[in-house]
Amino acid sequence: MSALTLRAFTYMFLITFLIWSSNFECCIARRGKHWRQTRTFSSSLFKKRAKSYNGITHHKNHHNGGSNSKPKSPPSHKNTPPLSPKSPPSHKNVPSSPPISKPKYSPSTPPPKSYNGLHSTFFNVLDYGAKGDGNTDDTKAFEATWEATCKAEASTMVVPANYTFFVGPIAFSGPYCKPNIVFQLDGTIIAPTNPSAWSGVTLQWLEFSKLEGIVIQGNGVIDGRGSVWWQDFPYDNPIDDEEKLIVPLNNTQKPPMPVQNEMGRKMPSNKPTALRFYGSYGPTVTGITIQNSPQCHLKFDSCNRVLVHDVSISSPSDSPNTDGIHLQNSKDVLIYSSKLACGDDCISIQTGCSNVYVHNVDCGPGHGISIGSLGKDNTRACVSNITVRDVNIHNSMNGVRIKTWQGGSGSVQGVLFSNIQVTEVQLPIVIDQFYCDKRTCTNHTSAVSLEGINYERIKGTYTVKPVHFACSDSFPCVEVSVATVELKPIQKQYHLYDPFCWQTFGELKTPTVPPIGCLQIGKPTNNRIQTDHDVC
Repeated sequence: MSALTLRAFTYMFLITFLIWSSNFECCIARRGKHWRQTRTFSSSLFKKRAKSYNGITHHKNHHNGGSNSKPKSPPSHKNTPPLSPKSPPSHKNVPSSPPISKPKYSPSTPPPKSYNGLHSTFFNVLDYGAKGDGNTDDTKAFEATWEATCKAEASTMVVPANYTFFVGPIAFSGPYCKPNIVFQLDGTIIAPTNPSAWSGVTLQWLEFSKLEGIVIQGNGVIDGRGSVWWQDFPYDNPIDDEEKLIVPLNNTQKPPMPVQNEMGRKMPSNKPTALRFYGSYGPTVTGITIQNSPQCHLKFDSCNRVLVHDVSISSPSDSPNTDGIHLQNSKDVLIYSSKLACGDDCISIQTGCSNVYVHNVDCGPGHGISIGSLGKDNTRACVSNITVRDVNIHNSMNGVRIKTWQGGSGSVQGVLFSNIQVTEVQLPIVIDQFYCDKRTCTNHTSAVSLEGINYERIKGTYTVKPVHFACSDSFPCVEVSVATVELKPIQKQYHLYDPFCWQTFGELKTPTVPPIGCLQIGKPTNNRIQTDHDVC
């Protein structure tokens, strides 16, 4: 090979090598850029996964924009709080729950995208025209907000803090609503005191019906401003029949003197419940305060899997018929860590209730925790599996009570009152199968039967009578057990009485203070058997 040929071959080899090297570097550069993008995407995805692992990622709602247009952001509300339930205190008898993250509602920022597809859309009443000044009628704004909330699954209706909303009677209903709606209440809702606002609608003020998984939570207040009703009808409701057992040493009791209603006009005769749930599955109420209801404060009717905790209920001790929590035809109910002060029963358990568990509740003033009254107007009543334990009852008419009317049918079975601390309670333990809230009542042979009623560790002080067991002649109380009852008297403005028993059969498992010698050991010999129609 000549020198010229060798030199030409060398030049060609160098040119070919340079071209190949340039292409290899470009390929590596392109690969490196693509790899960096892939790592960035994976890191972002991991962050999204981590963020959505501890709780549901929340979306903000823009109700004025379409899917193909840029949504218009509603005005920012600096008073809108983080949306999270209050963490309940730990209790031995309540299974622990996983921690709940604290999602935040920020109207001025776009919603984050949820990795797992779950989200919560927020609907603020201020964005639907509510003023929150305590004077403007915000009823229509609440109705519009609820209508929008119903259409979005796992949505949240926001009633923000530092606002007072004047709202008339509203029915938050629906079969058409999506499940798991949250009603976030951090502001104050007040009821109208003008009689014209209640014309035709007076049984409920705020009603939630036929909903699944509805949650009412927050730090807000529901104020029924019931004093105008109490003034117009101070004695419209029948008095508690247990007052017949209390004989004051002097007549120092005075009727309530509430404030005057608007324009001095009388309110309708039917007093509304402040907050009622009807026909709902899994309703939850937590954190809020309900006060001064015209009648019952919180009611559950025909509901399943009810949860109430960390709730405060308050009204004056002389406010008529203002029950704290009223249960009727409801099953699987858990109530705990709540403070109840009212003018009637702190908790009232009516017919159709079963599997009710109440614990760590503070009750007083009021009329105690009651099962009944049952069997009124010859009706059939069925109550079973009721547990009330670890409860503090103070400055109350009654402690734990079961009350039934003559002439009724059905039964109360499987009741436990355990670890009850009473302080200056007039009648700590009561069974009254001759209940009558009228001036005259006729005698009947039929009755709601009582079986398996257990009292244990009930201690404290009383001011009238420690124990009152008045059972039916035809259907005596059976399987009544008493253990570790220690009740000491405090002389106040009432007469003091010894324990009383009538047709009450069961067992004294331990000595009691004072001795309950009137309880008959064993079972009655003449106990009537209820017909198939009467039994539950």
